[in-house]
Amino acid sequence: MNEIDKRLQELGIELPKAAPPAANYVPALISGQQLFISGQLPMKDGALHITGQVGEELSIEQGQEAARLCAINILAQIRTALNGFERFEQLLRLGGFVNAPASFGDHPQVINGASDLLVEVLGDAGRHTRFAVGAAGLPFNAAVEIDALVAIRS
Repeated sequence: MNEIDKRLQELGIELPKAAPPAANYVPALISGQQLFISGQLPMKDGALHITGQVGEELSIEQGQEAARLCAINILAQIRTALNGFERFEQLLRLGGFVNAPASFGDHPQVINGASDLLVEVLGDAGRHTRFAVGAAGLPFNAAVEIDALVAIRS
């Protein structure tokens, strides 16, 4: 068992089966020494778990929980694409989209739910660049969607 699997176990996080694509795209793609992870939604137990607009129907804390679920699904996609975590090197970037009204301005605070979890699981290799922006709507009315770029070992 590698360090990432050990850390997940210590935190009581069981990764789900990687979600299949919902349309005509691939969930993960390797190019050279980079792994691109398509946008992940706050799925839990095979279903969309948190929907609605943060700042309207949902609190910032609920948005953070949605972002955390997205991060767990990103880890599941990494594990599936790389057949484990042995080739994982560094999380490079997260792209965070928050379903929120135009008046909402705490997008970074919401996406911290994902960033904090990924650093907790991956340590320094989980430190990343990112953006956090609002959107008037997301697929299936999801509260959050997050994609990722990962450096991998050859």
